[in-house]
This record gives sequence, C-alpha cells and structure tokens, in this order.
Amino acid sequence: MKKKLLAVLATAAMVLGLVGCGQEAPASTESTETTTSVVESTETASTEETTEAEPVTLRMAWWGSQTRHDRTIAVIELYESLHPNVTIEYEPMDFDGYFNKLTTLVASNEVWDIFQLGSNFPTYQSKIYTLNDFIADGTIDVSGTTDAFLRIAADEEGNQVGLCSGVNTYGIAYNPAMFQEAGVAEPTETWTWDDYKQACLTIHEKLNVYGSSKFDDWQAGASMGVGQEGFDYSFFNNKNDGLGFDDPSMLTSYIEMRKELVDAGAFPDPGACKEIADIEQDFVVSGEAAMTWVASNQFAALSEAAKANGIEELKLINPPRKKADGPAGITIQSSQMLCVSQDSKNPAEAAKFIEFFQSNVDANKILLAERGIPTFTAVREALADELTDVEKTVYAYVDVVGSFDTGGKAVNPASPACTDAIKEQYNYYLEKAIYGECTAEEAAKAVFDFAKSQF
Repeated sequence: MKKKLLAVLATAAMVLGLVGCGQEAPASTESTETTTSVVESTETASTEETTEAEPVTLRMAWWGSQTRHDRTIAVIELYESLHPNVTIEYEPMDFDGYFNKLTTLVASNEVWDIFQLGSNFPTYQSKIYTLNDFIADGTIDVSGTTDAFLRIAADEEGNQVGLCSGVNTYGIAYNPAMFQEAGVAEPTETWTWDDYKQACLTIHEKLNVYGSSKFDDWQAGASMGVGQEGFDYSFFNNKNDGLGFDDPSMLTSYIEMRKELVDAGAFPDPGACKEIADIEQDFVVSGEAAMTWVASNQFAALSEAAKANGIEELKLINPPRKKADGPAGITIQSSQMLCVSQDSKNPAEAAKFIEFFQSNVDANKILLAERGIPTFTAVREALADELTDVEKTVYAYVDVVGSFDTGGKAVNPASPACTDAIKEQYNYYLEKAIYGECTAEEAAKAVFDFAKSQF
C-alpha cells in the first residue's frame, strides 16, 4: 500500500510542475497500459527459482521521464514476482525534486536503499555502500561485463560505487521540418556555434518560434566548451584535483552568444527555461522550438512525446564545435548508475536487485536501453532485434561520437566533489549576464575564480 501511495504522490507532484528536466504527466490510462503490457510480456519469460525467505522491504528512487518511470516500475514488479519475499517501495521524481530530497535524506541518514546517481557521485560518496565485497563473494555476478564498463562506476581508488545503467552522450535534437520551412540547412557533424547561432536567429525570424529550447549550459559552455579550445584543455584536469585551463576567456563566447539569442527572442529567457520540468514539457515537444539539448538516452522519450504532439520526426546531431576542424569536446560516458545506500538495513538484497536490473535480459527487454546503451554483453545482444528505429538512431549516434578524436587523452568518468557548487555558480553568473547585470567577461572571470578557489 505504501508503495502505491508513493507512486500516486510522485505523480501528483509531477502534475503540479516540479522544476528540473521537466515532465508533463500523461493520461493515467496510457501509463497504466504501458506498465501492464510490459509486465504481461515478460511475466512468463523468466523462470528464476524462488525460495521462501524472510520478508524484505527496500526503498528505491530515481529521476527521469514518464517513459523511464513506467519501465522502471514494470521491472520492479517483475522482480517482486520472482522474489515474493521482497517488496520495493518506489519514488519516481523529476531531476531537481530528486536531488532536493536526496539532500534532505543525506542529512537525516535515511537515504533510499537503492538510489540513482550520475558522475556527481563523489558528492554523495559517504552515503554509498561499495559493492566490492558483493562482487567478491558472488552476490553480484559481473562475468557478463568488462572491467572497462565496471570502471565507469568506480571511484579513483577502484571501489565499485555502483553498476552502470548504460553509456550515453549528449546531443542536439532538432526538428528537420522546421529547418526546411525556414530555409536553413540541417546541421552536420562539423557545424560550429556560429552555425547554431545563425540557425536560431533565422528560424526565429522566419517561423516566430524559438530557434532553440533549454540547454544544459554548464555542459555546453563550460565542461564541453573548454575542451573545444584544444586537446590540451579541459575544465578539470585528469586527476580531478584542479582546473585544466588557466584562461577565463575560454568561457566568454558561449555566455555572449546565449545573451544575444535571448535578447533576440531566439532562445527562452531563464524564467521560461525554468518552466520546463522535464523533456515532455520541452519547447521542441510543443512545437515552439526547433532544437533542444538532450542526453542520448533521453532521445527516444523526447521523440515519443513530440510524435504524440503531431511532430513527425526529430533527428539527433552532436553539439556544435568552436571550430569546424577543432575538437568536438564530447565523449561517451556513463549515463547513470544504481547505488546501494549506507543507510540500508538490507544492502545485500539491494545489491541483488541492482544486478538483476542491469544484467537480466527480461528486465532489459522492458527497460529497452532508456538509460543508455547497456554494459552487459548478453543484454546488448538480446536487444539488437528489439530496437525501434529511434533507438537504432541513438545507437548509431553513440557510435559516431565514440569515433571522434580525443587527442589520445583518457576520459575521466567522474567529476570532483566540487562540481555541483561550480555548476551552480556558472548558471548564476550566466543568468546575471543574460539580464545585463554583468558582462560576459565579468561572468566568466567570476566563475573561473570561484572554480579555482575550490582546490
């Protein structure tokens, strides 16, 4: 009963419009049908042996779109059907709502047994129950994946902090019909930020819509943006104990461009961006923008939402570069991971569920790589024939990004613990620059000085 109550409360919160990556709750009958159908399709597929055991209650939470919520709940129900002694109380949330609550639970030592994190895991590492012993004693079987994929969800000392939910990357989703109607050429792999800016301005002028919707400005302008200056540069150095650049002007051009686009009406102002609570509410979905920022594992859900709103097709392209022949600044990385909480009273049971979630073929025929391309070989092979055309587009896109030259540099999948604080300052000064409260140069210098002070 409590599990269902949590789901109802979470849905109600989403309808009220929580801030974050955004979502608009779909009709309840549609979500129910989705969940029911995927459970029915797999309830006879697995024949795992179940044995009598002591009752166990686990709590789990994650953030994401309605598509992710439906599929994750279906996998939870499948697991419970195979393990009758286990009850999983779940809380699906939007991005900001999730991390706001996680902060509260960290302070009260009540973090969910199973919780989702990204590359910001160092911020919460004190609350992560490492999986090393569970792997060593066979509670978690990792024979179906590789050391490289395991390393994505490990800290610098090699402690396994979680199991990777999939690999993904960032991209730009765009509406090709809008480009054609406005007479703008579709972007290519070597398009530049100048190309992007001009496309936004022209589309706005011709169609009276936003050229672009909400961006992850930190990724585009800072984390990725510095790397586009040259292979010798990155926002953080390879050891994550300092900055990987020493010139704040490397941050300036993106801030300037964002202000120019907002001033021209070709990009939503910060207030309008905050109205987007999840991808289902994105301006691309509503037809009010031609482009938007997206993680590759979100592209399928974004496309589904757009199609339901009468938009026939979205395409996926890598973010623009500073120079057509320069570094792309983008790499393949872990999408998210599932972790066990230090506050859990049943960490071994939580670990068993995480292994099932990431490696079980039937479970992943429900999940359908929504969190990213799976890291367990048997799952990838089993999904090959299950992919939709949109999902095949994502796989192909990840392959393209994986082929980009990185200058021979190793990619560190983790971010230093201070990343969230720096990101907050970056967004704060970007907004000040957009509203004319400081110049782009002053904003860039303030961000650089703050970031440097964190080490």
